[in-house]
Amino acid sequence: MKLLREPLVHFLLLGAGLFFLAGLLGSSEEEGNKRIVVSSGRLEHLVTGFSRTWQRSPTQQELEGMVEDYIKEEVLYREARVLGLDQDDTVIRRRLRQKMEFLSEDFVAIEEPTEEELQTYLNQHPEQFRIDSKISFSHVYLKADGRGDDLRRDAERLRLQLTDNPRLIENSAIGDPFPLAQDFEFLSESQVANLFGQVFADQVFTLEPNIWSGPVESGYGFHVVFVRERVEGQTPMLEEVREAVQQEWVSATRREAKERFYQRLRDQYTVTVEFPTELKEGKFTASGVEKTE
Repeated sequence: MKLLREPLVHFLLLGAGLFFLAGLLGSSEEEGNKRIVVSSGRLEHLVTGFSRTWQRSPTQQELEGMVEDYIKEEVLYREARVLGLDQDDTVIRRRLRQKMEFLSEDFVAIEEPTEEELQTYLNQHPEQFRIDSKISFSHVYLKADGRGDDLRRDAERLRLQLTDNPRLIENSAIGDPFPLAQDFEFLSESQVANLFGQVFADQVFTLEPNIWSGPVESGYGFHVVFVRERVEGQTPMLEEVREAVQQEWVSATRREAKERFYQRLRDQYTVTVEFPTELKEGKFTASGVEKTE
């Protein structure tokens, strides 16, 4: 009798009763969870996936193997859920998030944009479609090795010689051998920078056309440069970039629609963020170590 009056015994009896009651209530659900149906639609899906991968239909043995593999996956998936292995798992959470985001794309119906919408988008984002400035130029190269302090002086002398006699550039012996070409046609600033470096590109796009200029420094050495033509950058007309504008418009519209879809879902939740006191005071770090000055 003394044992029956112990609170611990009461707790154990209450727990056993709840466990028994939960078992009775959940038995029908558990029985339903123990039944696996491999439908004709599922079989067709398995066959289609196999055929797409191997470019042929599966044999009877291969089909039976795929069915057994699907059953094994379903059994282990259900048992893992029973054990709660799908909870508090970062990988699973991220995968489910991705699937919801993919699902939201199916809810987003994007209609064909009008001319006015495309023109408005182009006007609002001209930098995305701007045609870069381009330049055509020739150059004579002087390598840095072996010249020392005379390099800049030699380059200046060469510039004066070419100014007085432009046909000197036709002499292959003038200047030093250069691993790239001597003449370049309609390169953008980024293309020039990729070939000669950003310092060279910044300078050469400011040079006056139709005269020999320099010396202009690059990663190779010094160059005397003759700019033959420069085409200034501009924002194109809509008909010139219609396809690119439409692609960007569709992407932007889809992103906005997905964000609205998420906000509608989020508005159904009451969110409470319990910031640690350390974080509010600016002392909290990712590792939980207090910051020190």
